[in-house]
Amino acid sequence: MKIIGTQWNIVNKLKEFNLKNSNENWKITYVAPVYGGWDLIIECLFNNLENLDEIVTYCRTDKDLNQWIDATTTLISTKKNFKP
Repeated sequence: MKIIGTQWNIVNKLKEFNLKNSNENWKITYVAPVYGGWDLIIECLFNNLENLDEIVTYCRTDKDLNQWIDATTTLISTKKNFKP
């Protein structure tokens, strides 16, 4: 984090981030502060890497988030037949 103590600001900002077009099919399903090597965990569902790119790009370029987030690490997990 660039600014210590902004975890909950980021959580609230990401809860507001929604689809821009009805033809998109992704969503942020979970956001929470964590302790340790990282400050937050964000879980999202998406159908293709372009959707993931949109989410990550938003986190890196949004005016507020850009001030609060120092770096991002993206990990991709798969689960066969996952039903949200």
